[in-house]
Amino acid sequence: MSDTTFARLDVLKTYKLYVGGKFPRSESGRVYEVTDAKGEWLANAPLGTRKDTRDAVLAARAAVKGWAGTTAYNRGQVLYRVAEMLQGRREQFAAEVAVSEGIGPKKAAALVDAAIDRWVWYAGWTDKVAQIAGGANPVAGPYFNLSTPEPTGVVGIVAPQAGYGHSLLGLVSVIAPAIATGNTVVVAAAADAPLPALSLGEVLATSDLPGGVVNIISGRTADIAPTLASHQDVNALDLTGAVAADGPGAATALEAAAADTLKRVVRPELDPFAQDWTDAPGTDRLLSFMETKTVWHPMGI
Repeated sequence: MSDTTFARLDVLKTYKLYVGGKFPRSESGRVYEVTDAKGEWLANAPLGTRKDTRDAVLAARAAVKGWAGTTAYNRGQVLYRVAEMLQGRREQFAAEVAVSEGIGPKKAAALVDAAIDRWVWYAGWTDKVAQIAGGANPVAGPYFNLSTPEPTGVVGIVAPQAGYGHSLLGLVSVIAPAIATGNTVVVAAAADAPLPALSLGEVLATSDLPGGVVNIISGRTADIAPTLASHQDVNALDLTGAVAADGPGAATALEAAAADTLKRVVRPELDPFAQDWTDAPGTDRLLSFMETKTVWHPMGI
């Protein structure tokens, strides 16, 4: 036998969209090059289209009833499971964050740890948020008047962009509070740094999260976001990354499109540097996509 040693070829990863709990290619079959901070090629990411976005909204809508109907305690268990699975792939995500953000491995690892902790933090809030968003109301009559929070429905999210936020920590910080309260989401990943988001889809698929609760589309934000803003089956819109992606004018146009279908909108910061994702998250995002239901009930004699 020959003693000749052959050089091993790397197995390059094929990134795909995450829609309905599955990993489809873009319906267009197109991809785009993702580069690091130095302009060197990293991978090809699927170039999501308006059709892909509509398919994702359809999947998110189909998942609303089941996810919103899940007990808050069980939702917390699922979010905690996401943290467990992310912890198991810590090194992979640290490497992807480092090249996506152009930062060192030590800082990237710290950001991944913060993202894991953020899943745990929101997991603990799932069965407590009703205590700060609801309550018993005093009324002039022999009735109980109770206000209880309910999820809004399907939330479209423009994720924080590379260079203005963290491609993983910022992403987790906008997804986790929305699904913790029973909503489903369609996310336009950071166009210039989609790899951590697309890999997060692989974590979610193995974390007991029902298909369709989170859907992640990569590609040009200018193609994906307007579809989310105008879609009649999207109930709310988080424009966190809109200014950084396409400028203030684009964000204003998205708000106007959302108004046509009476969506709730979380408006973006005009200064993309104003949001520090390493800060303590607070409860604002938990309450952003909840509706209040008031129930009257006669008192017993």
